[in-house]
Amino acid sequence: MDIQTKTMGTKKIEQSQIVTFPQGLFGFEKYKKYAVIESEYTPFLWLQSLDDEKLAFLIVDPFIICTDYEADIDDESLLKIGVKAPEDVIVMCIVTVPSDGSSHITANLQGPVVINKKNNLCEQTILGDNRWTTKYDIIDALKKREGK
Repeated sequence: MDIQTKTMGTKKIEQSQIVTFPQGLFGFEKYKKYAVIESEYTPFLWLQSLDDEKLAFLIVDPFIICTDYEADIDDESLLKIGVKAPEDVIVMCIVTVPSDGSSHITANLQGPVVINKKNNLCEQTILGDNRWTTKYDIIDALKKREGK
């Protein structure tokens, strides 16, 4: 199927790339269907709304950018999307790229997106662990890791 994207024009996607957020994302509750699309910037992906082509989120695997990241997701959130086993879960975080170009590129580690890869249902959850922030500086973290 062909879809219109916010950043890459028309893209061909497979049914397997479509994910559904029964509750929507925080602040975007009315948008339920998205496609997960590779971005031009590895390791980032696009979470492109199928309800509004102007709505897309850059996402990343948090374990790539934060080696000590732990996503202790409550059972209720996992049950909402039908997760039966830990290996069925993919965890991603939404990335913020400021439009002014002068601020930091950050990831929301406190509100990860949980994808059930068995049924493509998703839930954005809030972690109770105060180690994680909504503004985790990706570039700073990568520089520190390279310096070790």
